[in-house]
Amino acid sequence: MTIRPGPRNSITDIAGLLVGQAEDMAARTGVTVLLPQARCTAAVDVRGGAPGTRDTDALDPTCLVEAVDALVLSGGSVHGLEAASGVVAWLAARGRGHPVGRVRVPIVPAAILFDLTNGGDKGWGGTPPYRALALAACDAAGVEVRQGNAGAGTGAKTATCKGGLGTASAVDPETGVTIGALVAANPVGAVTMPDGTFWAWPWEQEGEFGGPHRPAGPATPEPVLYRHPEAAGAGGNTTIGVVAVDAALTKAEAQRLAIMAQDGLARAIRPVHTPMDGDTIFALATGAVPLPEPRAVALARIGAIAADCVARAIARGVWHAETLGPHTAWREKYGAIK
Repeated sequence: MTIRPGPRNSITDIAGLLVGQAEDMAARTGVTVLLPQARCTAAVDVRGGAPGTRDTDALDPTCLVEAVDALVLSGGSVHGLEAASGVVAWLAARGRGHPVGRVRVPIVPAAILFDLTNGGDKGWGGTPPYRALALAACDAAGVEVRQGNAGAGTGAKTATCKGGLGTASAVDPETGVTIGALVAANPVGAVTMPDGTFWAWPWEQEGEFGGPHRPAGPATPEPVLYRHPEAAGAGGNTTIGVVAVDAALTKAEAQRLAIMAQDGLARAIRPVHTPMDGDTIFALATGAVPLPEPRAVALARIGAIAADCVARAIARGVWHAETLGPHTAWREKYGAIK
């Protein structure tokens, strides 16, 4: 039995998940919202040295809240955390959220990446655009996911070329579980070898990021970092994302899934989890498919596949990205490589 992408090769191959995105092209930034149609079990794993997050403590398996109503990935550094407020308002207006007496409180964890020095117009004064972008993203939510310069990946960059927003999926015939990833790649490290080959090339499925670009020679031992002087300090980059499954997981199992999925960043980015990155991966489980017994073995399998999906989503996001300002697209820089 062979593991293959789902019909869309997208996180929305998991029934009940929608993705909404909105961009401010003048500011070179944007917001991506993962919007489940029903509340889902969720967890998080944070490995970067400079994270920017909201409501991630609530995802600890020892905490009260068992499910989330949405997850947010945003550009804008600390300003982008306001995107979650927009999603909370959108959900609350529709009566969605964690029940507390007669009211419902939307649970919307979020993570941000740094895109403040990418050349866009950030002169928003006291009214950053992220709440409005989040509302627009919720209104636009659907099963089709734009990649590259979209949503949180709009202003993203990497050490060697333009970054972006990517997605990928896999259907595991052994467990019957569908796995998906949605990632905004903005690392201080490189997603490519010096010859332009994606570090993630061994995990490519069906030519999804350009075909068999195998490395021309041995991998270089020299790590390549993004060198913009204004972004060299803590918080100057970051890759953020979500892995999702249609399996029924506990919060603790979802956290293990997020931990395993972080390995996908290590497969696709070098170096990764640096002091300047805020690398964060959420895990979400819709619960539609029972996890086979023994559960630990099944979880280990889907966790490994989730890491593959993360690596593929990173490469797909960069492959789809277009040149923006000083950041050259992979296709312009390396597209002639075969």
